[in-house]
Amino acid sequence: MTNNIYRGDAKVYETLSNLGVSFDYHEHPPVPTVEEASKYWEGIDSAHCKNLFFRNHKGNKHYLVVFDCVQTLNIRDLEQRLNQGKLSFASPKRMMKYLGLEPGSVSPFGLIHDLGNHVHLFIDSNLQKAQRISFHPNLNTASLVIPFEGFMKYLNHVGNSFEFIELY
Repeated sequence: MTNNIYRGDAKVYETLSNLGVSFDYHEHPPVPTVEEASKYWEGIDSAHCKNLFFRNHKGNKHYLVVFDCVQTLNIRDLEQRLNQGKLSFASPKRMMKYLGLEPGSVSPFGLIHDLGNHVHLFIDSNLQKAQRISFHPNLNTASLVIPFEGFMKYLNHVGNSFEFIELY
């Protein structure tokens, strides 16, 4: 697989290939939000994920929160669970530093660039019921649909800490 065939981060495709994780590739115009991306999901059998990148108030901890786009995220509830004080969206500079990504392209696939495993991942427990889930391949002009078990294989490979949480 080369990046000449698929848009996005070549390292994503290489990693998935090396892990034996199959995927379906869907190209579309740039879509920086889930709302815009939903226009291109017709006929794609997948849980479409929303991905938000946060920092704690001290700026020394970073969190990627992944949830089904039909769910909502109560940030205040998440703050209480983490006991880290106020959470805020991480800046584009931090996003690039830890995930190698620009705003609008946030995805767990960015964890391949977090060589120090600094970012902790919170995953909506409802996603465990999904057969297939989708993310940008670190560029918002395409979406990849992978089996949920392939996603878990990927997470175990990159080595970042993660946990499943129940969203309300």
